[in-house]
Amino acid sequence: MPDIELDNLLAKIKSLPQERIPSHIAIIMDGNGRWAKKKGLSRPDGHKAGIAAVKRIVRFAPQVGTKILTLYTFSTENWRRPADEIKILMNLLRETTLRELDELIENGVRVMVSGRFSQLPFAQRKALEIAMKRTAKGKILTLNLALNYGGRAEIIDAVREIGQKIASGKILPDDVDEKIFEAHLQTAGLPDPDLIIRTSGEIRISNFLLWQSAYAEFYFTDVLWPDFDELELCRAVIDYASRERRFGGI
Repeated sequence: MPDIELDNLLAKIKSLPQERIPSHIAIIMDGNGRWAKKKGLSRPDGHKAGIAAVKRIVRFAPQVGTKILTLYTFSTENWRRPADEIKILMNLLRETTLRELDELIENGVRVMVSGRFSQLPFAQRKALEIAMKRTAKGKILTLNLALNYGGRAEIIDAVREIGQKIASGKILPDDVDEKIFEAHLQTAGLPDPDLIIRTSGEIRISNFLLWQSAYAEFYFTDVLWPDFDELELCRAVIDYASRERRFGGI
C-alpha cells in the first residue's frame, strides 16, 4: 500500500532549494536495547533490528538529497559494555559489511571509517578495508561509519599528531589554524555535518563530532532507532529546512 504521507513529505523536500537540504547528515543511533526490552526480545535482537534501520536509511538518504551520511556505530566508550555484547556487535559489523557489499557498490555508496581504526579487531578491519577499497568509486552517497570513535579522543589524536610535526619542524606553531587542525581529524576531507539526529529521546551528543558540530543543527526524536524509517528522516529534513542558519551572523 502506498504511503501517502511519505510521498507528500518527499515531494515537499524535492521542491526545496538545494541550500535548504542537509548535504551531510550525522545520526546518533540510540535505542536498540530499549526497543528489544519493550518487545520482550534480547539485546542482540535489538541490534539486528538496528541494522535493518541502517539499511533503510542508507537506501533512502539520497532521495532526500543527502550526499554524506555519518553513523555513530561504535564509540570508544562502548568497549565498557559486557564482553559478550561487544563480541556480538563486532560479529554483526563484519557479517553485515560483507553481506551488503554488492548492494552498496550497485547503489553507488562509498564506505569510509572515522575513528581509531587500527584498534578494531583484525577480522573487522579486514572486512572494512575490503568494503572501502571496493566502494571507493561510489558517487551517490558517502557512508561514514564512526567506529571506535570518540570526539575527545579524536581531538587528542589530532593534537598529538600536530605536536609531533611541530617538534620535527614540519609545521610552525603559528601556522596551525582551523584548516590544518581539521586536516588531522578522523573526518578529514568531509564537510561538517549540517544536521545531527539523535533517536530514542535522549538530548545529548555523547562525545560525537565535538569539533565538527560547532554549527550543526540538532534534531532529537523519541523514536527508538530500530523504528526510525524513511518517514522519520523526511520529518527531520523538513524540520531542518524550516530553520534559519546564520553561523553567528544576523
